Amino acid sequence: MGYYEASTYDISQYARTAESIDPAVATGIGAIFGAFLGIYLVVALVIIILQVVAMWKIFTKAGEKGWKSIIPIYNVVTLFKISGLSPWLIFVYFAAIIPFIGWIAVFALSVYQTYSLSKSFGKDIGYTVGLLLLPTIFYMILGFSSATYVGPGGKETVIETEKVE
Repeated sequence: MGYYEASTYDISQYARTAESIDPAVATGIGAIFGAFLGIYLVVALVIIILQVVAMWKIFTKAGEKGWKSIIPIYNVVTLFKISGLSPWLIFVYFAAIIPFIGWIAVFALSVYQTYSLSKSFGKDIGYTVGLLLLPTIFYMILGFSSATYVGPGGKETVIETEKVE
């Protein structure tokens, strides 16, 4: 006689089936889950709307048309131009399919792009950290503050004018 045959272990005392759960409890759990999902959805939509508004203002400050901020992929290309980076760097994001190395490359590019964007508006490394850690708030501050666009990557563009005598 083997171990399993002589066992008096009855699984039915530990297992719960759908019939053993009270319908009122199941309804309560479903309602709580639905409420959390609903609140999450509302908060996510508010953050997305704030981000779109902030990017629209940043693009406008940099001399680009605001509508460019709502078109996927094109908004990143335009943001690279504003930051003084090559738009061709968008292809680095395709490296994200490569585990670890691609992820590191995308992370490094994102950090560098954020730093260049900060410099483009005359901000320092502290503002870059803020953009990385609390992006929605700092993009709103950048868009609605008195910060002016200095030039791509923080290099001032000098327009030479001819002297009229």
